[in-house]
Amino acid sequence: MAKTLISPAEISRIHRISYQTINYYTNLGLLMVKKRNANNRLYDSRQVSACLKKVTNLKSQGYSLKLICDLLRKG
Repeated sequence: MAKTLISPAEISRIHRISYQTINYYTNLGLLMVKKRNANNRLYDSRQVSACLKKVTNLKSQGYSLKLICDLLRKG
């Protein structure tokens, strides 16, 4: 199955998060840019979905974003 690459605008629309949140999560290393295309970044849609699901789940359990970052970066 081929990976589907999506833009930040598509992520924002699909997952109902702001463009600023996407940038923030990218800068924290939670979301990984797979390809740069002119002035646009492209992300693996499966990685984005999995990451955002984990972040949402852990936030609902009361974890801080700093701890979430530490947990997700470790694996």
